[in-house]
Amino acid sequence: MTEGNVAPEGEPGFEPAPQPGFEPSEPTEPAAAQPPQEPAEPPAEPADAEDGHQPSDSPGSFGAAAAEMANETEVEGEDTAAADELAVTQMALAERTADLQRLQAEYLNYKRRVDRDRDLIRENATYAALAPIIEVLDTIDRARLHGELEGGFKAVAEQLERIVTNLGLTRFGEPGDPFDPNIHEALSHIGEDPEVKVTTCQHIAKAGYRIGDRVVRAAQVLVVDPLETHDN
Repeated sequence: MTEGNVAPEGEPGFEPAPQPGFEPSEPTEPAAAQPPQEPAEPPAEPADAEDGHQPSDSPGSFGAAAAEMANETEVEGEDTAAADELAVTQMALAERTADLQRLQAEYLNYKRRVDRDRDLIRENATYAALAPIIEVLDTIDRARLHGELEGGFKAVAEQLERIVTNLGLTRFGEPGDPFDPNIHEALSHIGEDPEVKVTTCQHIAKAGYRIGDRVVRAAQVLVVDPLETHDN
C-alpha cells in the first residue's frame, strides 16, 4: 500500500490516525455474566393466621392458658408441700413441748419429794437426839420446883433449855388447859369443879414436848370434870 492510499477500516494494517487531544482508552474486559436470581419468596404466614386465629403464643391463646395453668399448679404444689412441712414441724414442736413439760413436772415432784424426805430425816434426827434429854429437863423442873436450882447448876440448866428450844423442842402443858387426848395423858380424875365447863387439866405431873407438830411426849396431867346438874 502506497503513501497516500488509506486502507479501508477493518482491514489489516489499518490504524486510524490519532486526533489531537484525544487519548485512546484502554480496552476493557467484558463483565462476567451474572447468574439469574430466583425471585424472593414472600414470608410464610403462621398457620393460625391463615385460619384466621391468633398465634399459639399470643395472650389469650390455648397454649398460653395451658402454660398459665401449669404454673399455677406448680405454685399450688409448692404451697401444699410448704404447708405439709409446717404441719410436721408444728407437730414435732408440740411433742417436744409436751416432753419438756412432763420432764419439768417430774423434776418438780422429785424436788418436793426430796425436800420432804430431807425435812423428815432432819426431824427424825432431831427427835432421836432430843428425846433422851426430856428426862433431864424433867429433873431440872423438879429441882426448880423445890428451890434447888441455884448457882452453876442453874446456869447450866438454863443454857440447856435454850439449846433444845433453838433445835425446835417446845414445851406445852399448863394448869387450866382444856384436856386434849391428842396431847395430854390423863393420869387421874380428881373430881368435879363448878368453875370449869369442860374437862380441864388441874395439875401437870410432867410437861409435854413436841417438835413442830410431832408430839415427842404427851403431857401427863390430873384433870377435873365440870359439875353435873341433877334434875329432881
